[in-house]
Amino acid sequence: MVGGAQFSPGVGDTAPLRRVQAGPPPGGGPQRRPQSRRLIQGAGLLAVAVVSGLIWTLVRQEDPTSPVAGGQTQPAGEFTFTAAEGPVAATDCAANSYGETKRWFAGHPCQRLSRALYVVTSGGARALVSVALVTMPTPQLAVDLKALTDTDDTGNVNDLIRDNTAKIPDAPKISGGQYDSRVSGSEVTIVEAEFFQGHQDDALLQRISAEALQLNNRLR
Repeated sequence: MVGGAQFSPGVGDTAPLRRVQAGPPPGGGPQRRPQSRRLIQGAGLLAVAVVSGLIWTLVRQEDPTSPVAGGQTQPAGEFTFTAAEGPVAATDCAANSYGETKRWFAGHPCQRLSRALYVVTSGGARALVSVALVTMPTPQLAVDLKALTDTDDTGNVNDLIRDNTAKIPDAPKISGGQYDSRVSGSEVTIVEAEFFQGHQDDALLQRISAEALQLNNRLR
């Protein structure tokens, strides 16, 4: 989260000018009153506050990972992911998986599972994306889990369509689409994606899946 901007003198800033006691102006004209100096100083402080607020606003707008209106979240990339369901959290990974992965979890319980669905629109194509974040007790178990799910025909964590948690009209079968995964410490991020209405574009779906890995911070 980006905080408010702060201002401090830089290395190359000029030192404050020495204040000199001035005498009355020629011709005996009136001297500037202390009250006038206070008004000028107050105006200067107000200007600094306004500039600080503007900079803070610009920084917030340029943060590519901040949430946007309408349930959307935009990672640093080319796609906008609109939340469709979740995150849904659980602690029993075996009960929320299938195939060899389910049996593996029975002997290697996870600490936490968080899942969500997103919709991505690119041109005339729409894709449904499942993101699952699995937290294992140790980094080595996380590596082992990724190796298992990366292998064909070993099952996986259920997406929210597969286990009937989410009801999305005309939802594609996500488990038959594009797959991607990533390990970070004890966490494994698993992404599956498929187009609606049988659309075909493997290169586009691969880019969507790779970028969806960045959404794991929304599932913590």
